[in-house]
Amino acid sequence: MSRFKIYFSNKNMLKFKVGDQIIVTTGKDKGRKGEIERIFPKTLKVLIPGINIYKKHIKSQEVRGGQKAGIYEIPRPLPFSKVALVCPSCKKATRVGFKLYSEEKVRICRKCGKEIKEKEINKK
Repeated sequence: MSRFKIYFSNKNMLKFKVGDQIIVTTGKDKGRKGEIERIFPKTLKVLIPGINIYKKHIKSQEVRGGQKAGIYEIPRPLPFSKVALVCPSCKKATRVGFKLYSEEKVRICRKCGKEIKEKEINKK
């Protein structure tokens, strides 16, 4: 069994969820805060709007519905290792731990020890 299959089996869960508040720990956006919009589990990256913005030069194309030419700002995903979760109870950047409560695995804050509740996101 490969490392990838072991890491993403049903027993393991990701440390970040959509809607979590994070802070960037390294790079050009160090210290900036944001909310996770999308997670890419295969590449272990997260997409945060307004953070890690790059410019892309695009030609006009008739085939793609008449897309206009220009320079567009596009957010790129950041690796998990470059962001830290902001604990909702103690408001500090923290690592994420896991505890088992009656066959249910929950995320906990490593600094204050409290459970990190999952935010309810309306999926469209």
